[in-house]
Amino acid sequence: MKLKIPNIRLQTTIILLVCSVVILALLVTYLLIGEEVSERTQVHLEEKATNISRMVANSPVVINSMEGELPEEEIQTFAEDIREVTNVDYVVVFDMNSVRKSHPDEEKIGKTFVGGDEGEVLKGNEHVSIAKGTLGMSLRSFTPIYNSEGTNQIGAVAVGISLSSIEQAVSKSRYIIYIGILFGAVIGVIGAIFLGRRVRKILFGLEPSQIAKVLEERNKMLQSTVEGILTIDEDGKVTLANDTAKKIFREAGLKDELIGKQIDSFMPDSNLIKVIRTGVPLLDQETNLNGITLLANIVPIKVDNRVVGAISTFRDLTEIKRLAEELTGVKMYAEALRAQAHEFKNKLHVILGMVHMKSYDQLPEYINQITNHYQEEIGFIAKRIKDPILAGFVLAKMSYAREQNKNVLLSEDTLVPVPRNQEITHEIITIVGNLIDNALEAVKNAKDKKVLVSFVFDEEEECLTLEVKDKGIGMNEEKLNQVFEKGYSTKDSERGYGLHLVNESIQKLDGDVSVTSQPGKGTIFEVRIPYKSKDESDD
Repeated sequence: MKLKIPNIRLQTTIILLVCSVVILALLVTYLLIGEEVSERTQVHLEEKATNISRMVANSPVVINSMEGELPEEEIQTFAEDIREVTNVDYVVVFDMNSVRKSHPDEEKIGKTFVGGDEGEVLKGNEHVSIAKGTLGMSLRSFTPIYNSEGTNQIGAVAVGISLSSIEQAVSKSRYIIYIGILFGAVIGVIGAIFLGRRVRKILFGLEPSQIAKVLEERNKMLQSTVEGILTIDEDGKVTLANDTAKKIFREAGLKDELIGKQIDSFMPDSNLIKVIRTGVPLLDQETNLNGITLLANIVPIKVDNRVVGAISTFRDLTEIKRLAEELTGVKMYAEALRAQAHEFKNKLHVILGMVHMKSYDQLPEYINQITNHYQEEIGFIAKRIKDPILAGFVLAKMSYAREQNKNVLLSEDTLVPVPRNQEITHEIITIVGNLIDNALEAVKNAKDKKVLVSFVFDEEEECLTLEVKDKGIGMNEEKLNQVFEKGYSTKDSERGYGLHLVNESIQKLDGDVSVTSQPGKGTIFEVRIPYKSKDESDD
């Protein structure tokens, strides 16, 4: 049977750990110091007893009384005074025959000294011993007494401190250690609780298992996103890069480890350092990385209202354009079908009305007229524009314009052969589509709601000239200077990207563009791009 280990909270673990360390440290301190304190206390008492015995042995009162110059009763009085003052258990003076001259119990004066450890002092040797006397076990310090001339020993002094008194003194010394240990333990517990709460606050109240789960989820999220993610600290060093970011950097030729490197060493125009300094986010920023154009969003990382780094999410702009083109194509075909369905529905209503009015003679003529017009339009476009994708796009724009009571007319000199590189078609559609949309918007309130579109291919120069002309509101010189800027629009704030995309596509194809416009008289966009036609031998 497996034992289930309880899941102890981090704060509890820290408190238990710190308390255990403090208590263990105090216990070791007690073991190391306690015995030393006991020994020092005992040595101090031995020195005290020795000093008292020396003082009594060298006292003139004791010496003179032992020599008979003073009554022997003076010895008892003096010894008792010394005992009371010094707080020892007894001070006993005895002669060379071990006969007591003083004792706390006066009845024992004149009797022989008990203990058997006085032999050394009677030989003139000062010493300390532990022996049992009439007052029980005690520590006894012996000092010889010499006559006034100091030539002959005439007795000895024994100063005793009972072992119980010594144990009380040692216990008192240890009691101070106990107080210190208790105080240290209390401080340790308080500190442990404070540390545990502080750590818990720093970790936002999360337990280690929860932190591990959040970290794992964050890593999975970062690695699964299709956008590159890069973070730097306030010193400009890379602290995080997900797999997508590393892949993009490898494609740009940067194969070294990114973590820990200065951002300026491989992305000098990333704007990450700028965001850290200003604290202002930068959105939809184009950044060049060894020839790869990235579209990045950069946001500062703030902790306690202080910028501590920046995070950038980015994608390859080429991939974004490809997705946009796909979405634009889908939208274009949907709009074309909707416009044609609407136009067809209107014609069905006319036919239904003619049936109700029984205009059977005019009905075949009307249907033939519709059919011929439609075939002529398709035939004209198919004859002039050989690329079926571009032809379908222009046809869709014509239907869309008719639905809005406007006209998109294709010039008679239009000629577009099939391109050698099919990818150029997507860029031409971006250019033509945005220019036609702008022209249709410009003629919305004009009397002449026509937009003239022409494609002229120069086979010798291998150049395609595209012109979109309208007689709409036109633009002044100030607007002409800003017309290709990203986000600039003469309409509303949610627009202003169409002509920017047109300019980017022209630059990508190494082409050029010119704009002629007058307020109230209309605008002409002329675009020239390199264009190689597909030879029949290429099939």
